[in-house]
Amino acid sequence: MQALVYTQSIPRYLLSRWYYLFCPRRFWPALASIRLQELPLHPPAPDWVILRNRVCGICGSDLRLLKGAESYLLEPYASFPAVLGHEVLAEVAEAPPGSAWRPGERVVVEPVLPCEVRGLPPCPPCNRGEYNLCENFTQGSLSPGAIIGFHRDAGGGMAEFMAAHPSRLVKVPADLPDEVAVLTDSLASALQPVLDHLPGEGETAVVYGAGIIGQHLLRLIKILAPGARVVAVARYPFQEDLARAGGADLVLIDPSRKELAAAVGARMLPTTLGGGNPEGGAEFFFDCVGSSSSLQEGLLALRAHGAYVLVGTAGTLNRVDLSSLWFRELRLTGSSMFGYGHFQGQRVRTYEMAVDLLARGDYPSQGLLSHTFPLREYSQAFRVAFNKRRFESVKVAVDLRK
Repeated sequence: MQALVYTQSIPRYLLSRWYYLFCPRRFWPALASIRLQELPLHPPAPDWVILRNRVCGICGSDLRLLKGAESYLLEPYASFPAVLGHEVLAEVAEAPPGSAWRPGERVVVEPVLPCEVRGLPPCPPCNRGEYNLCENFTQGSLSPGAIIGFHRDAGGGMAEFMAAHPSRLVKVPADLPDEVAVLTDSLASALQPVLDHLPGEGETAVVYGAGIIGQHLLRLIKILAPGARVVAVARYPFQEDLARAGGADLVLIDPSRKELAAAVGARMLPTTLGGGNPEGGAEFFFDCVGSSSSLQEGLLALRAHGAYVLVGTAGTLNRVDLSSLWFRELRLTGSSMFGYGHFQGQRVRTYEMAVDLLARGDYPSQGLLSHTFPLREYSQAFRVAFNKRRFESVKVAVDLRK
């Protein structure tokens, strides 16, 4: 089968890190450690289901890997060479005898590889349904790795076929188009922090960053907490248009600190140095960027006891003033992947709830899948995903049906 394979190279990774500091929007294929290869398919265990991949989204973590921007501390949670792609929509090609799955059924693949998949008894987080925080991602019968697409054994979605553990499959309703179903993974990544930090009636939530995760976040808040007010911060006009279509109450493009403070109802207190300090503000700040500046503005845009939720992947951050964290007793937390959550008194599997939301028919998904490319044109797919400003890209996907 044809597969897009990432091979680990420390010199290339460090060179990519240097290159993309200066050219962050330009994809250089000759530098990337990815190549189309012919590979055999070897399921890690007899009970895994063989899938024929249909569509696979390109995630921000894929881009960070190619840019050499992933944290060095995350290295133990991946194993290479690996077939890229963890936002997978596929159909069952072959199921083991006695399996609940049937050939031809469409599924999405929840990419997390916790204790159950590794043949281990559940660790404490897995016991609580928080398998996204599994303590055994480096143990068991599989190679080290937290998710497919960054894993030597488990395969990935940017290939003609892959194998998946049956517990990781979620059925796709017949009337849900492929082009919408492929948004499941990105939607689930936004749904988990919303379930864990759902704004209340009359509360204000800032969604900082209007890429695909930010677009999902603001839509989810308006659907699940319609009495909350959502202020979205975008970088480009096309993102502003999408955010307004998704229901944001107010959209700002690259606001100053003073403009953001006014948007969340805070008073600006002048400071001799440092750019001013807002007083009051939002109850929630969902950071979908993960930069030093977004962290700084998030800490300042929150009122006392407000919650800063880091949704975007972040590594090393520099020169952030943490005085507001102490002075206003803020809550500072992250949100990684998905597991189970609670909504309206019910315990829900986040990935299944994401499929249900997309299948309702009223989720505003138009425009979120902005570009698709066949596997052989992977270089152009990454060019478009790297350069949102030029191509107005939101979610870019590899279409294995082509």
